[in-house]
Amino acid sequence: MIMKYLYRIYQLFIALPIILVYTIITALMVILGCAIGNAHFWGYYPGKWWGWLIIKVLLLPVKVEGEANLEKDKSYVFVANHQGAFDIFLVYGFLGRNIRWMMKYQILKIPLVGAACKASKQILVDKRGPKKIKATYDHAREMLTGGTSLMVFPEGARTFTGHMGIFKRGAFMLADELQLPVVPMTINGSFNVLPRMNDWHFVEWHPLKLTIHQPVYPFEKGPANVSSAMTDSYSAIMSALTPEYQGTVENPDQ
Repeated sequence: MIMKYLYRIYQLFIALPIILVYTIITALMVILGCAIGNAHFWGYYPGKWWGWLIIKVLLLPVKVEGEANLEKDKSYVFVANHQGAFDIFLVYGFLGRNIRWMMKYQILKIPLVGAACKASKQILVDKRGPKKIKATYDHAREMLTGGTSLMVFPEGARTFTGHMGIFKRGAFMLADELQLPVVPMTINGSFNVLPRMNDWHFVEWHPLKLTIHQPVYPFEKGPANVSSAMTDSYSAIMSALTPEYQGTVENPDQ
């Protein structure tokens, strides 16, 4: 119990100020760096350092398994379960691949963060009509080359229970359209560190683990390939979840 309260004091007076300052610095680095040029570098590395620093300054241990399943300089569509806010820091800081995120276009409304996402050419999903959807695909096709990959949480929302909800088809349709392999990844520990019900609360100390599974390669183009990739990815991610979070639980926020 004493260690718990010491950890909270550390968060409040040491970790939080560092994280806030570095978050602002990161957003500014991305905006200015991408304005100067080379969005391939500035659109990824400041975010990678940001994710790594947040987890390290909070003293959270990390284990990554399965890096050998990935080929160097190959583009993938990464998909993972969405346990909590720390999923982003874990993937950004420790996956070790130049990625862009698939996210809702509404994020552009967030001060600094929205500008940084736009400058770094994240894949902003806009479903307001066929032209908007086509523009999303065209943008992804332009960005996902030369080893740059896409990161998606197919559930579309963080879990309330630690269990997985259902997957939406968008990421798998995009992978099918671009004929890219899908890489399932299992995240463990993020729900224990900070579940969404405790947003703006203290972080709880808990190990984090990222398991990178074998890529699921396209065998054709079309609905059958989409369904197969989605089913295989779901099964792979579920297989590596800790036993207490096995099984599907409907997420009302999906």
